[in-house]
Amino acid sequence: MSSESNMSADHTIGRTPTGSEQNEDFHVFGIRHLSPAGAHHLLSFLDTIQPTAILVEGPSDASGVIAQLTSRGVVPPIAILAYTDQLPIRTLLYPLAEYSPEYQAFVWANRHGVHTEFIDLPSETALALHEQRRAWRTNSLLAEDEQEDQQDELEAGQSAAAVENGLQAYLRKQNERYEHIAELAGEPSYDAYWERHFEHNLQKDAYRHAVYEFSAQMRELSELDEREHDAAETAYNEIREAYMRRRIQEVLQAGHAPNKVVVVTGAHHASALDLRFPVMTDKQHASLPKVPTKLTLMPYSFYKLSTHSGYGAGNQAPAYFTLFWECLQKGDLSQLPSLYFSHVAARLREQGNFRSTAALIEAVRLAEALASLQGGSQPTWQDLRDAAVVCLGYGELSTIADALARTDVGTAIGSLPEGVSQTPIQDDMNRELKRLKLEKYKSTVAVTLQLDLRENRRVQSEEAAFIDLKRSVLLHRLELLGINFARKQRVNQEAASWAEHWVLQWTPEAEIQVVESTLKGETIELAAAFVLNERLESCVDIAESSKLIRLACDCGIPKLMEQARNTLQELAVDAGNFNQIASSAYDLSVLIQYGSLRKIETDSLIPLLQQLFLRGALLLSDAANCNDDASKGVVDAIQTLHGVAQEHFEIVDDGLWLQKLHELSSRDDRNAKCSGFAFAILLERNEVSEEQSAQEVSRRLSPGIPTDLGAGWFEGLSMRNRYALLSRLSLWRQLDNYMESLEEEQFHRSLVFLRRAFGSFEPREKAAIAEMMGDIWGVDTDQTGEMLQRPLSEEEKGKLDELNDFDFGDL
Repeated sequence: MSSESNMSADHTIGRTPTGSEQNEDFHVFGIRHLSPAGAHHLLSFLDTIQPTAILVEGPSDASGVIAQLTSRGVVPPIAILAYTDQLPIRTLLYPLAEYSPEYQAFVWANRHGVHTEFIDLPSETALALHEQRRAWRTNSLLAEDEQEDQQDELEAGQSAAAVENGLQAYLRKQNERYEHIAELAGEPSYDAYWERHFEHNLQKDAYRHAVYEFSAQMRELSELDEREHDAAETAYNEIREAYMRRRIQEVLQAGHAPNKVVVVTGAHHASALDLRFPVMTDKQHASLPKVPTKLTLMPYSFYKLSTHSGYGAGNQAPAYFTLFWECLQKGDLSQLPSLYFSHVAARLREQGNFRSTAALIEAVRLAEALASLQGGSQPTWQDLRDAAVVCLGYGELSTIADALARTDVGTAIGSLPEGVSQTPIQDDMNRELKRLKLEKYKSTVAVTLQLDLRENRRVQSEEAAFIDLKRSVLLHRLELLGINFARKQRVNQEAASWAEHWVLQWTPEAEIQVVESTLKGETIELAAAFVLNERLESCVDIAESSKLIRLACDCGIPKLMEQARNTLQELAVDAGNFNQIASSAYDLSVLIQYGSLRKIETDSLIPLLQQLFLRGALLLSDAANCNDDASKGVVDAIQTLHGVAQEHFEIVDDGLWLQKLHELSSRDDRNAKCSGFAFAILLERNEVSEEQSAQEVSRRLSPGIPTDLGAGWFEGLSMRNRYALLSRLSLWRQLDNYMESLEEEQFHRSLVFLRRAFGSFEPREKAAIAEMMGDIWGVDTDQTGEMLQRPLSEEEKGKLDELNDFDFGDL
């Protein structure tokens, strides 16, 4: 079991029982979650006992979905998800693989018509106690801090961090104990120890008795540390075990013969499920805290089962243990090494790397030899990996790392058929994925999907003609809801307004995010509309409201698009932020230009765009009255508004815009970079004659102008169309004269801006400038190239060092 509290049934804390066997006649079968040998031995045990009731550790309120877990069409791995129905959402997960002993117990019970149920605390209590444990740990830490008088007050964030650090320290100590066991056994890790001594032991009843004794002794060894370091966790597990004993007692009282009842539980709890210990009373049961919760089923993945994703239930390699389980089902575990290496070789072959049959045979022999050195009859997963590195990777892990990952962890995900218990929004998403033929992208491997929003005239049905447009609507809704199944990529083509690139990747977290969205609506569309409406109600600036118009359009929710337009119109009346106005105008421009692609009416947006553009043009000069830090944002906004003017010249007042650019370019009391950028736009549009250009350059780059203003103006000039800039030789001649006229200190100061300006030029543009300057200096092209390519002399290096050490004062 896992949850926000990182619960792991193999490492929970409980009381140490006395005695190694219970005195009741019911049977306790301790297992390690996700243990193929545990599942194998459990099935054999069930065949022998032929129980009438199978009780399994797990949330008791999930007993109603057990029948669905084994219904036709269910493909593990899957998980039971419990979640609170109020914000903030807290979750508890109970994952199951095909080789999980619990899952196989359900399969056996379904096949034999046997009663089965979960017996652990219901999710409503487990999640409530989780919050209480966190609060208890925090309060304990605060009390200790007060006693030690280290500080007057511990902030909430600090206490939470300290609690987590303390818990992590405790878990590290627990892990150290397990690793010490591996060290004593001469194994490289605890997982290798467990596999060799428990998973490989196929003697009848050996697994059950060994797990029981191991659990009892480990509890005895760890009890003192557990009570000292995490009393909250100790108390929690005592509550769990008292509750499970109560449920066992209730089943016995219902008429099941004790010797026909089998309890399947995590190894740690096996020795505690003994009715000699106290059973939870009615009063204690009534006092259990509760928070409202709901349950659902969800597909899970091999990756999430592995410890690589943080779930530490003793299963680092779920794909490997699936092979292990297949061999156990065939009754021949000796096939596992050859099966494993053949899978690695197949993965390598997919990548274009081939391995011979002889190499596979040698790998099997080496793995068996490594196992024999440890006294084992079968190689462990670690033995197989080591042999693969030597024989298939030729000593290099990197050569076969990807193939090993696919063989060990795998990319498989589970699936649930229609009709299996899920939330309405999960059902809606599955229907949408099926309708839009996106089911194949529900994979743990990231896949790029390219969409063409235009009508496909080569197909007959309207559904097929606009399938990419409908896919886009769904993916935008998922992105709005924060469901990480779809991530939109930037398309660099300017003319590709109809193209969208998405990266699709399914994860259990994405499924949980879908479930969490059920609080916003029962369908993806309703949930997306809820989120948009919430953002609109809290919207206070025009930039956000214009983005919400685009979002509503992309998500195919015209009603909210109109609502967002009204919000923008109200906010635009008092808008005075030039940058926000430019951003809003751009969003409206895109919608007006490409709205037909999404089949939306955009005429109502035209007056709003005109209003914003007019306000932006009138604010241009005032916005440019800024410092260098703010100038970048203003320059970007100028560029944005100019793009709107070019794209919609028949709608907006382009003449007024050019007039305001002329005004800004000629003003000396505005930011020099902004003025230079405005002048660059006028140059590009041929609004400035050669004579006017020469006069302005001469005026801006004259010895009487402060160096930072002159060089800053040129930096702004260079930020626009480079071709227009490079085609004017007179400008570069004027810049050359300006640089020659500067005193040494002024020259150094100007380099700050000029180096920054030229730093954004591409290599070919820098080469063109060098050739142009060569012409001005009377140096031919070949000589210029040689000068640029030759190494720096010691004198030139010294000059650069001097420049780096130069004191730029207030710059």
